[in-house]
Amino acid sequence: MLKNKNITLYVTGSVASYKALFLTRLLVKAHANVQVVMTNAAQKFVTPLSFQVISKSQVFTDTFNLADPTKIDHVNIAQKTDLAVMVPASANSIGKIANGLADDCTSLTWLTTEAPKLIVPAMNDQMWHAKTVQRNLHTLKIDGVHILSPKTGFLAEGYQGIGRLPEPEDIVAMIDSLLPQDQVLKGKKVLVTAGGTSEALDPVRSITNASSGKMGLAIAQAFQQHGAQVTLITTKPNLASVHDIELIPVTTAQQMQTAVLQHFPHNNVLIMAAAVADFGPQVTATNKIKKNPQSDSWSLTLTKTPDILQAVAKIKQKSQITIGFAAETQNLIANATQKLTAKKLDLIVANDVSQSQIGFNTDDNQVTFIRPQQKNWQTPVTSKQNIAQLIVRQVLDLLQ
Repeated sequence: MLKNKNITLYVTGSVASYKALFLTRLLVKAHANVQVVMTNAAQKFVTPLSFQVISKSQVFTDTFNLADPTKIDHVNIAQKTDLAVMVPASANSIGKIANGLADDCTSLTWLTTEAPKLIVPAMNDQMWHAKTVQRNLHTLKIDGVHILSPKTGFLAEGYQGIGRLPEPEDIVAMIDSLLPQDQVLKGKKVLVTAGGTSEALDPVRSITNASSGKMGLAIAQAFQQHGAQVTLITTKPNLASVHDIELIPVTTAQQMQTAVLQHFPHNNVLIMAAAVADFGPQVTATNKIKKNPQSDSWSLTLTKTPDILQAVAKIKQKSQITIGFAAETQNLIANATQKLTAKKLDLIVANDVSQSQIGFNTDDNQVTFIRPQQKNWQTPVTSKQNIAQLIVRQVLDLLQ
């Protein structure tokens, strides 16, 4: 998705500046055109020559040192930029750009740029929590600047705290998700499921899970952004108020299976991101089940719900791609690999839902992509929107 995109990388003064070198390398490997602009403070940590060697492009550090007398550098860079990203973004630079200051090459070029913008802060935890820094970040958000928040980790001061720069792979995924998307999936039809199914015990109670439906919704939106015609079967219709996506609301596993089997034959890709209940009550009570004053216990007989992917495997055509999710709390890779084989999947996305920061009902995720006869690949912890973009990449590779 980054091929031939013009990325302007602004490097500011931080111990984490060295990570911007790794980011530059990843962007170049993805065939992006990288233009680096550095503050004076950044040059105290990493030399412009290092970025110039990796990016194969002149690094800009001085507003008044015109490389080409026929062009004004900061205007020329700004006009060519597809996305501007500041990595790392220091508290000082955040304050300058939030308040419209333009007293050096970096802030002047940033101010002139009209393309989408992303900042990735890195600083001491006390600086991060400072009211002025948070006020400046709020201003940037209002102005439409995207912010990839720092992580909690080992800081330069020698202790654990928030302020650590996210890993370069995480930043690349965020950059990819913010760029104007090519319509590479135009003409393709994609079926996505989302949310946790619910099996009624009686008119007021049910068996369900904590799935929010956020991952499935992010996947549907990502494929729609790339030109696909998307159908979303979801138990969370209120969450999925999106344009240009056909929405099919369901509640139970049986309802989801009926919808999937009805629409799957007309789609090129199926992505089963929903958390389907494995069991449901053998009998659903007509009226509310009341407490028995004579007993402190109550027995419930459960039966298996339909295995949707197993049913899909029986009707799948060679030209169709099926992708499943494996939400596990133990033996993640072994259980996911077994599911990949049993359900004849082209890809399984395995995630450890026992981890509170990446489990059900969170904004972030970390998954392992498992494909037949290929090396497994684990993503960094990143937003579900970024995970969705990585799934799009996997599908494009499978289609090719």
